[in-house]
Amino acid sequence: MAFTAADVKKLREMTNVGMMDCKKALAENDGDMDKAVEWLREKGLAKAAKKSSRIAAEGMAYAVVEDGIGVVVEVNAETDFASKTPVFVEFVKDIAKVVKDNDPADVEALKACKYPGSELTVAEMIPEKVMVIGENLQIRRFARFDKNTSVSYVHAGGKIGVLVNLEVSDGIDATTVGKDVAMQIAALNPRFWDKSLVTQNVLDEEKKILVAQMDNDPKMASKPAQVKEKIAAGKINKFFEENCLLQQPFVKDGSLSVEKYIASSAKALGGAIKFVDAIRFEKGEGIEKKQEDFAAEVAAQMNAGK
Repeated sequence: MAFTAADVKKLREMTNVGMMDCKKALAENDGDMDKAVEWLREKGLAKAAKKSSRIAAEGMAYAVVEDGIGVVVEVNAETDFASKTPVFVEFVKDIAKVVKDNDPADVEALKACKYPGSELTVAEMIPEKVMVIGENLQIRRFARFDKNTSVSYVHAGGKIGVLVNLEVSDGIDATTVGKDVAMQIAALNPRFWDKSLVTQNVLDEEKKILVAQMDNDPKMASKPAQVKEKIAAGKINKFFEENCLLQQPFVKDGSLSVEKYIASSAKALGGAIKFVDAIRFEKGEGIEKKQEDFAAEVAAQMNAGK
């Protein structure tokens, strides 16, 4: 399978490994991106790959809690400029209100709901907003929590929206704890919430990579296979600390895990707090944006005018 310079660039962005090593990894694995990532990890050149390459699409991720109901939404626009206009921001907040009030099953059901302060449905209002903003709009996804205690956090004016759901006892105020946990999720984007959620096939793959790293280490290569297996098993806790929210070091105090931070904060407040769930939306996550080549575009326009 052939690969391009864009593939090398993407692999570099995913792994933070040098260009030549990325090129070699793709060459050794016939251009297969996933195998190239694994190859780099086995060589000890990369940690786990980022979940996605650079976020490309524009728009806004927004999270809010009203009347005890938590909502997080993502709405996309074509440009960053449009995403920052008051009309677009108001539209996103109105969509969150529709989700809160109507609890739609999916985006299509949401579009059939009445738009706030109007007789139009959301679907009918979208073309109206498109005419004002001058760009295509897409309601991409949403989530809603109507049980327990929810806390919202919006990062960088809508780049990331996080909604944290907590089980709280004794009437204590868990807002600060929830906000701290939400900020941790926004910053580190953990792969799992808790180590109990890590599947056996993920653990097996991680142990395989750790053993392969030892096979490629001159100081460890000669050790018996069973010894390498035992060492790999002992290093799994490090995987949990890097990939599981509750086992991660708390960003504001590295001496505590997030789990211990929640427990100690609850104790100080005179109650109990249990992390239940969370949703993290990053605008444009997983959406490929058209790569604009302005020089080629200008040249094409000049040629068309001849």
